[in-house]
Amino acid sequence: METLNIAILGCGTVGGGVARIITDINNDLALRAKKKINIKKIVELDPQNAAERFGLPLDLFCGKSKKLTPAEAQKYIREIISSEEIDLVVETIGGKSDFAYNTCLEVLNSGKHLVTANKALLAERGNAIFEAAGTRNLKIGFEAAVCGAIPIIKTINESFTGDKILSISGILNGTSNYIMTQMQSKRLGFVEALKLAQEQGYAEADPSLDINGGDAGHKLILLVKLAFGMNITMEELSITGIENITMEDIDFANEIDARIKLICYTKKINGEIFATVKPMLVKNSNFLAKVDDATNAVRVNNKYSGVHFLVGKGAGSSETAMSIVSDIVFIARYGEKIACAPVVTEKNLADVRRFVFPYLITFNTGNIPGTTGFITTAIGKQDINIETVSHNRYSGEKAMFSLATMPCTLEQIEKAIDEIRKEKPGMLLSEPKILPILY
Repeated sequence: METLNIAILGCGTVGGGVARIITDINNDLALRAKKKINIKKIVELDPQNAAERFGLPLDLFCGKSKKLTPAEAQKYIREIISSEEIDLVVETIGGKSDFAYNTCLEVLNSGKHLVTANKALLAERGNAIFEAAGTRNLKIGFEAAVCGAIPIIKTINESFTGDKILSISGILNGTSNYIMTQMQSKRLGFVEALKLAQEQGYAEADPSLDINGGDAGHKLILLVKLAFGMNITMEELSITGIENITMEDIDFANEIDARIKLICYTKKINGEIFATVKPMLVKNSNFLAKVDDATNAVRVNNKYSGVHFLVGKGAGSSETAMSIVSDIVFIARYGEKIACAPVVTEKNLADVRRFVFPYLITFNTGNIPGTTGFITTAIGKQDINIETVSHNRYSGEKAMFSLATMPCTLEQIEKAIDEIRKEKPGMLLSEPKILPILY
């Protein structure tokens, strides 16, 4: 039986999980891959600790029991890249640094396949990496970069090649979903829910990328590239996180039979591609509203086959590692038959302000008679139909209420708000909060 020799760069949570799976079920993987998958080298700064943590032989590690300095680790990585014995490199270093970027390029330029879970690197600096793979007819496996154990990349790349994707919406960040679940089911404030997520291991000490939408944005960029053949930068993508979601927002959502989720959304309409990451009020009739805790879910709407849901764990050592191992097996078995990289053909990213959605608009105003009527009239003047208006919530001289619109654009809503400010300068006490409603 032929052998596929691999090297693993980084043996932390994910890299160690990869090594453990390959060691544990090596014979099964060989039958599936039609090749024996052999771990030739592992580069890790603390080999002894990694070997004990994942039950791996020390002989697999460069330097064996000796702790490596960064310079020594880089020397071993260069040796791996130049080695003719290594067929495929697994990159689990992480991050979008020049070192990670150059390492991936050097792996491909040396004639080796690459498998990675590095969504930030591929989303923000991946064009040259995909181009290098395509030029040399090498393969990049990146299933683990989006939604961990959920096979969304292979589903789009293979299962839906006979169809046309119309839209994708989903919960692609488990941390934010866990936080929103705790806020809505246990009535916890945002800070309290975040602290619980950190205690449970769902959020890092610095949770910024999870709660500000950045992590979900990286994943959406990759899905847009695959589904619609378009490159989007983080600067071009409209992203809003969950940091400013309040109990009042949750109460207003309950009034219209919805739950708040951080949603990744992309849709192609008349040649234009819309893409955004935002908290949305997901109607309870939509399956995504029922996806709680740290679970991820993706809803794909196709022209011919209709709606599909993929649900599962989006993070974790075993879950992410399993996706990496699946890519290794796939490359080992099918090699040159695999499409090299996403084909980029589209360039028309639409202005998010022209998104047509129903919206929930929340107003903070003075407690003055006639305010609600004036605001609803101003909204109507912009040809926006109103579906429902909530009860006012009073606090001394202040009032708060929300209204749900029928489908319209943000441009229309912004014009209405501008007119309200122009005609009644002191009426709005703060910037109205505008959240899309997803049916």
